[in-house]
Amino acid sequence: MNKDIIIQNTIQFVKETLKNAEGGHDWFHIQRVLNNAKLIAENESVNIFIVSLGALLHDIAEPKFHNGDENIGPKIAKEFLEEQKIDKEIIQHITHIINHISFKNSFTKTGEKFTSKELEVLQDADRLDAIGAIGIARCFNYGGFKNRSLYNPEIAPNLRMTKEEYKNSSAPTINHFYEKLLLIRDHMNTVTGKRIAEERHAYMEGFLKQFYEEWNGFI
Repeated sequence: MNKDIIIQNTIQFVKETLKNAEGGHDWFHIQRVLNNAKLIAENESVNIFIVSLGALLHDIAEPKFHNGDENIGPKIAKEFLEEQKIDKEIIQHITHIINHISFKNSFTKTGEKFTSKELEVLQDADRLDAIGAIGIARCFNYGGFKNRSLYNPEIAPNLRMTKEEYKNSSAPTINHFYEKLLLIRDHMNTVTGKRIAEERHAYMEGFLKQFYEEWNGFI
């Protein structure tokens, strides 16, 4: 099993599969998550091969673009990895990661539980791309993609939503900051992830302050 060749095959597969993806979940998102994961992994005891493949395949079929179906991504990843003749244990680990990486799973306490250091690293890497300057850009890009309003003072954020409510929400984009983005800092797993998240969290708080000042005509 030549790991370098498998990684290169995976990169080409992901680029081809996501060539027409929405801008916040395209190849460049995958690339950023991979870079984040490698950075975080430098200070963690993990299998970097699993981390790399998990990063590359974690959004191969994001459920929000497949009618909420959370089984398609792991299925596509499993079939691809089997074609690469990868050990069954590694394939199982990666599909578990894809099943559990999403932030929306923090809204429920039921269902199958899975933990690993590789999952923790990849959760942090993925969550970092959802906050800070890139996170703000992705948030508004997706809001535009779904034709959502920027902000509506009459629609308050839902801070007690279930997983299903989160998946089906059509609230204004600003609400997403309070329903997810500003919560991420306190859900990080690693020392490196927590440090970077603090910086990006502060950037988002500054953005929101500026946004409300401009919205209300204070500038």
